Amino acid sequence: MEFIIVSIFALFASLLTFFSGFGLGTILMPVFAIFFPIEVAIALTGIVHLLNNLFKIPLVGNKVNWNIVLKFGIPAIISAFIGAWILIFFSGNEDWFVYYIAERKCVIMPIKVLVASLMFGFAVLELLPLYKRLAFSENKLLIGGAVSGFFGGLSGHQGALRSIFLVKCGLTKEGFIATGVIISSVVDISRISVYFTKYSDFGLKENMPILLTAITSAFVGAIVGKKLLKKITLGFVNITITIMIMVLAILLGFGII
Repeated sequence: MEFIIVSIFALFASLLTFFSGFGLGTILMPVFAIFFPIEVAIALTGIVHLLNNLFKIPLVGNKVNWNIVLKFGIPAIISAFIGAWILIFFSGNEDWFVYYIAERKCVIMPIKVLVASLMFGFAVLELLPLYKRLAFSENKLLIGGAVSGFFGGLSGHQGALRSIFLVKCGLTKEGFIATGVIISSVVDISRISVYFTKYSDFGLKENMPILLTAITSAFVGAIVGKKLLKKITLGFVNITITIMIMVLAILLGFGII
């Protein structure tokens, strides 16, 4: 059953996030958390997120703006390391509260509350008209990279923040996606390298089947997304992703997943 659930969510999330540039990790991580400890779920999601980004590069890579990648990506790499180390610190804390729904054990713990709060907070921002109008000029890319990279390392929430800084850079829709993919990839590499210093024994070999299932499904979603690139509106995609993230954040924060 876990293979079916992970496959469906990975495909659907990859399809939706191909257009928006964010949301794959945010949606997929709580699904992994149903079957694995939260820190393992974050590490596994990071791997899927990175490989899915690398898979997208041949699809849209010729539209990358490398000047923006350098200005945004370098501070993002540095701050992603910091965010990832903070995540590791929180993952070592004890459970806050344990309760049961029927026979299911629900555990509220600091790392779940932290990640769920960030998920829900960013989702709420997506619904606010002021946030939708928020954008920064190209001279703020260094700040944007630092902020986006930090939250990318801490919880995987790099895409939404990255988008508000890139949207005013005069990129085409294809260039926006391609540039975001490259930046996201370098942040993923940074944070995964930190995760593995702590979670190197999380059982990669044992979890390889479900990991490959998620990766394959995400690849399929990216291919379908490429074909639908000119037909899907960003408004529909963002609303769908936002609602999913809010529901998953509530379930995660209350220890249900």
